[in-house]
Amino acid sequence: MTAHAVHAVDLTRVFASASGTVTALDGVSLIVEPGEFVSLIGPSGCGKSTLLRLIADLDQPTSGTLEVFGTSARQSRLARSYGIAFQQAGLLPWRSVRANVELPLAVAGDGRRTRRERADHLLEMVGLADFAERYPDELSGGMQQRVAIARSLATSPSLLLMDEPFGALDEMTREHLQAQLLRIREETKAAVVFVTHSVPEAVFLSDRVVVMSPRPGRIREIIPVALDRGESATDAAAADDLRAREDFTQALARVRHSLHAGESAGLGVDVR
Repeated sequence: MTAHAVHAVDLTRVFASASGTVTALDGVSLIVEPGEFVSLIGPSGCGKSTLLRLIADLDQPTSGTLEVFGTSARQSRLARSYGIAFQQAGLLPWRSVRANVELPLAVAGDGRRTRRERADHLLEMVGLADFAERYPDELSGGMQQRVAIARSLATSPSLLLMDEPFGALDEMTREHLQAQLLRIREETKAAVVFVTHSVPEAVFLSDRVVVMSPRPGRIREIIPVALDRGESATDAAAADDLRAREDFTQALARVRHSLHAGESAGLGVDVR
């Protein structure tokens, strides 16, 4: 039997400070299957990024259990089972675009030829093959994010963790990259856990949307999104048509309703 990409059981994370304790997550249980796209959405401070950091082994839970592909989060990190991308591209300004994409492979000790071939393949995948020798300050914000996504895929991970990677971009660039991400996900077959504040983004991208409550973060509802996306990953007109369809607007309405089910539930959420 294939292991779940992510299997969290009763995760709780409590932060202690001089002014007291803050419970960021409280009893969160979630399964993400291999190849599945799952978005986490909820008000600011509800623990979305905390959950992502636990999966990435960038933090440890106070209680509960967490497995990534049947092993601990730490073992999965050491096995390079996941790639991660944040809101800021985080590219090294003194390295070329290709060298930035190669970085995880260089850290892992892969040879120069292997690194170059892999980086060139990924830059082709994200549409930046002609910019391999450029430097980050020569690229637009959207192009930098595409480089960051390529870098996150360098080690061929089975899981991609993304923390609001398009949050700082203009709407047109954001929608373009959403479609590109669907295409990349289809090509790589990686599972994706995606943090966002945008309801339309979550619905457009996801197989399921996990709606979280205000702090302490709990899962309020998990909403399946059964959309026939067709050519929306490769054709801008098809993506626009999808966003105008009745099944898309119905899914939007359901997620919005869940977000607003409770006092202040929609604070910090983009409900456009």
